[in-house]
Amino acid sequence: MARVQLSQIHKKFDKVQVIKGVDIDIASGEFAVFVGPSGCGKSTLLRMIAGLDSPTAGEIVIAERVVNQLPPKERGISMVFQSYALYPHMTVGQNMAFGLKIAGTAKSSIAEKVAAASKILGLDTLLDRLPRQLSGGQRQRVAMGRAMVRNPQVFLFDEPLSNLDAKLRVQMRAEIRALHQRLGTTSIYVTHDQIEAMTMADRIIVLRDGLVEQVGTPVELYDRPVNTFVATFIGSPSMNLLPATMAADGRSVTLDGGASLRLKQALPTMGLRKVVLGVRPEHLHLASDSAAALPVVAQLAEFTGADTQLHCTLHGTQLQAVLRERIGVAAGDSLALTPEQFHLFDAASQQRIETAIC
Repeated sequence: MARVQLSQIHKKFDKVQVIKGVDIDIASGEFAVFVGPSGCGKSTLLRMIAGLDSPTAGEIVIAERVVNQLPPKERGISMVFQSYALYPHMTVGQNMAFGLKIAGTAKSSIAEKVAAASKILGLDTLLDRLPRQLSGGQRQRVAMGRAMVRNPQVFLFDEPLSNLDAKLRVQMRAEIRALHQRLGTTSIYVTHDQIEAMTMADRIIVLRDGLVEQVGTPVELYDRPVNTFVATFIGSPSMNLLPATMAADGRSVTLDGGASLRLKQALPTMGLRKVVLGVRPEHLHLASDSAAALPVVAQLAEFTGADTQLHCTLHGTQLQAVLRERIGVAAGDSLALTPEQFHLFDAASQQRIETAIC
């Protein structure tokens, strides 16, 4: 296990600034996930930690050792790639053993390490098969086994599940998380899928445009997003954002269009100000009290088994609700929804103000 520290990391490709001064501290034994939209810099950061790219400026420290000038093989890391990167002419066992063989490890030690890793990953009956004889999930396990046998200080995962179908992705993310809990090795995982991030991470690092937007546990990011970007990126379906005005006394919020929400507890007086009201779809319910309701017009109701996903409009603004009730509605039907809680963001800066309860 090893602590990983990134200090004021910058990266330029020609004249394009991709990483713009990133500071990240990953504790020993932690499972950290870099998440963000395409082009945010998450894979570039991972490649710099691995030594496949060099930072333009800044310092990378692994296990209290500055590694900026060290080649990948001397950094104590193992990387699992999106494409598996298996040798097609080698068997499972040979693929897992290849890195150790190149490093000059004794044959007896190689056999012992491969046997131990293959047993943990359920590959012990597949060691004589070629990659083309394996399923996608089995190939990914082989790639993980090849990384495991090196006994690294840090595992690096570069979107390893993106080539798998939806059902297998769910299974494999559980297996990767269980493997981490068993081995306790520091792990850094890159994904654009916020569901993967939420279900796997000890801490999530949310990136946008080469900068860190927020670092926290999945619960912290879900409950207290620092701005509207994090609020809409974390959580599925995405948080609804509605323009509104906060009353000067902090006791109510009025949405553009006229609907007003009274708060159970007044917020600190902030003066009359423009805000963005953020409400998660799962925090909306069919209204029992019209005084605290949002009048919406239904567009589509999707029954998913456990809940109903309702697509509707509020004064022309798109709104989505996840309801536990089984309701039958048609396009154009009028409904009233009540938010059990919502988040407030400053309209100008998009930064978080507070969480409120209706």
